[in-house]
Amino acid sequence: MFNARYFRTFITLVETGSFTRTAHRLEMTQPGVSQHVRKLEEYLGKPLLDRQGRRLVLTESGRRAYDYALKLFAEHEQFRHSLDNDSLESGECRLASPGSVGLMLYPFILGQQQMQPGLTVSYSFAFNAEIVADVLGGRHDLGIITEAVRHPDLDCKAWHQEPLCLVVPADFAGNGLADLMGIGFISYSGGEDHAVALLKANFPDFRSMSHFPRQGFTNEVSMVLDAVARGLGFTVVSRVVLETSPWQRQVKELSLPQPVHETLHLVMRAGEQMPRRYVRLLEGYCEQRRHERFGFGEGPERHEA
Repeated sequence: MFNARYFRTFITLVETGSFTRTAHRLEMTQPGVSQHVRKLEEYLGKPLLDRQGRRLVLTESGRRAYDYALKLFAEHEQFRHSLDNDSLESGECRLASPGSVGLMLYPFILGQQQMQPGLTVSYSFAFNAEIVADVLGGRHDLGIITEAVRHPDLDCKAWHQEPLCLVVPADFAGNGLADLMGIGFISYSGGEDHAVALLKANFPDFRSMSHFPRQGFTNEVSMVLDAVARGLGFTVVSRVVLETSPWQRQVKELSLPQPVHETLHLVMRAGEQMPRRYVRLLEGYCEQRRHERFGFGEGPERHEA
C-alpha cells in the first residue's frame, strides 16, 4: 500500500546517512525508521539500500526511488500552494512575457521570491502568439502581451504602459526625418510598429517606414541597441529596454514633443480569478516603475490601465 510517510523517511535517511539521525530528525525510534524502509522495499519489490557495515549505499532502485520521492514531495508542495489563491507569500507563479517586458519584470519577481521563499517562479520569454497559445494550453497561468487579443476562452485587459523612445547613436547630430533616413532603421520583432506610432505622432511629414533604409534586424530586442551603439542606425524601443541595456551610455534618446506609450496587456483563461500573489507582484512592479521614473512624490498621472 502506498504511504507517503515511508518516502519521507527514506528521503531523510538518504540525506542524513544514518538511522540514528533520521530517527532524531523525524522524532521517531530507530526501529520505526527501519520498519518504514522495510515497508517501502516491500511495496516497491526492490532492495533500496546496500548496508556495508555502518555505511549505507543506495542500490540502483534506491537512487531511482530517492529521485522520485524528491519530485513527489516537490510537486505536492507546488500543488498545495497552487490551491491557495488567497496566499500572498506562497504558491507557484507561472507566467510569460516578451523579452522587452521581462528584462525588468523578471528580476523584480526574483527579488520578491528572495523575500518570500514560499514563492516559486516559472518565467518564460516568448512572442505574443506563443504566449497566448501557452495560456490557452494551461502551460502558463498568466501572459503579458504587447497587443490585445480577442478569444472566447481568454480574458485580456490593459495593464501597464511604458514610453517609447527614439534611440540614436551617441554622436548623432540630426533631429529630423531626413537625418534619420540618412542612418537607417534597426528593426526587431514589433519594432516597425513602434517606430510608426512614435514617428507618426511627432513628424507631420512622416509617411511610411519603407522610406527608411533597413540597416538590420534581430529577434532579440535586448540586443538591438548594440547595433545602434555601433552607429549602424536608429531604433524605437520601450523605455524598459533602454534603461536595462548595457549600451545605454553609448546611445542617446532624442527628445520628442509628443509622448507615445506601449500598452501591455494581461491575458488569462476566461473565468479564472487571478491569485492574490500575482496581483501583489503586478502592483508592486508598477509601483517600482513609478518610483524609478518619477521619484517618490505623487508624480504625474498614472499610465497604468
